[in-house]
Amino acid sequence: MLLSSINLARSLAATSLILLSGAAFAAQPVSYDDPFEGWNRKVFKFNDTLDTYALKPVAKTYDYIAPQPVQTVVTNFFSNLGEIRNIASNGLQLKGGDTLASTGRLIINSTIGIFGLLDVATPMGIDKRYSDFGLTFAHWGVPSGPYLMLPLFGPKTTRSGFGLVPDSLSNPVTYHHPDSERYALSATDLINTRAKLLDAEDLIVGDRYTFIRDTYLQRREFMITGEQPEDDF
Repeated sequence: MLLSSINLARSLAATSLILLSGAAFAAQPVSYDDPFEGWNRKVFKFNDTLDTYALKPVAKTYDYIAPQPVQTVVTNFFSNLGEIRNIASNGLQLKGGDTLASTGRLIINSTIGIFGLLDVATPMGIDKRYSDFGLTFAHWGVPSGPYLMLPLFGPKTTRSGFGLVPDSLSNPVTYHHPDSERYALSATDLINTRAKLLDAEDLIVGDRYTFIRDTYLQRREFMITGEQPEDDF
């Protein structure tokens, strides 16, 4: 893990106190501060190089040989597993409607949808209610912290970086055995996700680091506040 066990323990302990207190904290917005830009750019370059020479070629090959229906099935499967995180995160934010919707999606797609291979819930009018523990922390007043570019994990705020830990703990793949199958599942999810982003690269203009940073932060701000930022950074 990229986060130390000490920091993890402190973060989870602090979050537990907040949740147990029942205090009504205002959701904390995203910080656009980037005090570690020099270091972040180095990590970005490392990630970008790894992507260019390893992940992207594999994703392009996968995109070429895997028919679209196969990619859709893979996407549906891992999206269905993500409903467990959505249920937990929405529940901790006391979002009853979103929690029920995520629960309904998990049950329907895991049964009628054949273990999540088919998305039956969406045509039934039960839309996905994405959430993660970074958003949960924001809901309960945990400050955003500065922007970070993490090795392998990519752009995060400090808050969403800590959220990776409970996100991982709520992912059934984390507990799958044997290890070889768990690695294969994780790799499939990663490659499938990367393949879906191939066309998005054409949208990047100007400095790649700045574009990706600001796009990520604006998206997180929208997910927290429901409002688009006034400025285009």
